[in-house]
Amino acid sequence: MMIWSDEITTRAAEIHARTERTLRAAGVPGELEWTGASSVPGTLTKGDVDLHLRVPAELFGATVEQLKGLLPVAVPSAWAPTLAVFDVPDQELPTGLAVTPAGSEHDRRFTLAWQRIAAEPELHRRYNELKREPGHEDRKSGFFSELTGT
Repeated sequence: MMIWSDEITTRAAEIHARTERTLRAAGVPGELEWTGASSVPGTLTKGDVDLHLRVPAELFGATVEQLKGLLPVAVPSAWAPTLAVFDVPDQELPTGLAVTPAGSEHDRRFTLAWQRIAAEPELHRRYNELKREPGHEDRKSGFFSELTGT
């Protein structure tokens, strides 16, 4: 079931802030961004929160190892040389954390795609249309490739 992002904005922003404080307190490097549909007003979402930790490339491996001691690993099949995914447990909304080296292909996909969806009304409309279609997850990857050139 899809909901509008506006229904969870406040809670998602609180989760982002709380997670950022937790990571900083643990000494995890990088820049934590709130991405995904819940970060863009007026966007259809399944009600989850997507966070993106951008780390300097030279710190990526060590950061991933550090996070393995703090958070449960999520979707191991999605992991790649420039992408690690974790669950952020004990939140009021399902929350995931993607970790990428800054400037990598995965970093560009997460960052640029959501910047464009937020800034370009036609892309925002197309994204919402896509989310209404059955099996949209398969087509979403192609849409993001189109937006980012990756």
